[in-house]
Amino acid sequence: MFSPSLWRIRRFSDAMPEMLQLQREMNRLFSNVGQKAPQDYPAVNIWEKNGSAVVTAELPGIDPEKLDISVSGDILTLSGTAQSINFTGSETYLRQERGIGSFKRSLQLPFSVNAQEVEARYERGILMIALPRMKEDLPKKIKIK
Repeated sequence: MFSPSLWRIRRFSDAMPEMLQLQREMNRLFSNVGQKAPQDYPAVNIWEKNGSAVVTAELPGIDPEKLDISVSGDILTLSGTAQSINFTGSETYLRQERGIGSFKRSLQLPFSVNAQEVEARYERGILMIALPRMKEDLPKKIKIK
């Protein structure tokens, strides 16, 4: 029924370069597993309430004066700087998981925002931003004639 001439027969040594390429690709894909990507900071939650988007961001230990919040259309940008602790004497870190340095994160919202009415509060390490929807972007009721 099937003859060996119909099948392509390869030796193991012929397949080795392809297997090594596959191994390199798998190592590359899984090399960052368990690590947060830089664009994931700060962690945020977004929900809609009364025609506004509400954004909360976790920013522990950040000076609110060093935070910059900007809105352009439907893009919210959070940026700032997390300061490091200055040790005195022989103190050293035993473990350091909280990032230090500058950060910037842009989030696309589901609608355009009225930038003139945006309100922000910072309490106990949580930044809360209320972003009201543009009046022109609100759903409109269509009358049937």
